[in-house]
Amino acid sequence: MSSSSFTIDDSSPYHLHHGDSPGTVLVSQPLDGDNYHTWSRFMVMALTAKNKLSFLNGSLSKPSDESGAKCHAWIRCNTMVTSWIRNSVSKDIVASVIYIDNAADVWINLKERFPQKNWPRIYQIQKSISAISQDDLSVGVYFTKIKALWDELSNYRPFPYCSCGSMKTIHDYFHHEYVFQFLMGLNDTFSHIRGQILLIDPLPQINKVFALVLREERQREASASVGYFAHNPAAMMSKTASSSPQSCSSKP
Repeated sequence: MSSSSFTIDDSSPYHLHHGDSPGTVLVSQPLDGDNYHTWSRFMVMALTAKNKLSFLNGSLSKPSDESGAKCHAWIRCNTMVTSWIRNSVSKDIVASVIYIDNAADVWINLKERFPQKNWPRIYQIQKSISAISQDDLSVGVYFTKIKALWDELSNYRPFPYCSCGSMKTIHDYFHHEYVFQFLMGLNDTFSHIRGQILLIDPLPQINKVFALVLREERQREASASVGYFAHNPAAMMSKTASSSPQSCSSKP
């Protein structure tokens, strides 16, 4: 779309993809009141990907010339974003924002209505973190579960920010907590690698710790496989035979 003074290209927030429609649902879990933090995070990600975040945060205001092409484009995009927000909330909630026409106003309305600090959920997450353990899970699955809890908790209680130079100390404190919580939940069969990690100074970041424990698990699995075939030569022969290419029978 273009006019003598206004052109929309693919990088413009006014650009709408041919697949965009008012009926699009941007998130898999609609806002129900208790999941505001995770819901808002997914909405921001989805609208950022569509280059429409400026309609959500109000940084792109409605042009004053209501008869101009730019204003018409703004109205079209604002209506689209407003529809996407309404499609992503529960039926009970959508009834309370159906008459708000500005996408930024809808967003602010929802943000102000739902609690920013969900203390019962924070308590439940903390309780789950303190009780979680590996048990019969693989290292990878166990790490994924505890990391999901950390991420949700940090969404409710983000790292404090300051410019005084103590940010690294705060960051290290939280990541040391992650390392300790992860190691405490591991099965006792990993006590050796756990002890080795705790002797490292400075303490590695959590992703490095996970990689070290995962490597230990895989080495054990490989050793167990070798030991099994060493004590079961018949199984080894059967595996070798099954993996060998079948010879073609000759024609008579």
